[in-house]
Amino acid sequence: MELLVASAIGILTAAGVYLTLRLRTFPVILGISLLTYAVNVFLFASGRLSVGAPPILTDATVYTDPLPQALVLTAIVISFGMTAVVVMIALGAYLGANDDSIDDPIATADDQVEDQA
Repeated sequence: MELLVASAIGILTAAGVYLTLRLRTFPVILGISLLTYAVNVFLFASGRLSVGAPPILTDATVYTDPLPQALVLTAIVISFGMTAVVVMIALGAYLGANDDSIDDPIATADDQVEDQA
């Protein structure tokens, strides 16, 4: 079980880093979302993976720590709100410039002549 969760965290992190390094706005947003999911799974797994254990402290001998669950729930809500804000900012930038590229603007012919001199 731990190997599966660790592999999922690694795959989510690798895909998130790859998409974050792209030169378009929306793949960067998806990459940041994947990195957020990887961190959430990591936090959730830090509370010990146990099947069939209660998530609260009772008289049970085996229990699951509720703190990582609360942290992940809070992180999901915050990441959803921040993703909505970033998508709206990116959409406004795309509609204003008709391009979602995040690299430097294309140099004009006058700028190229000055660079050659």
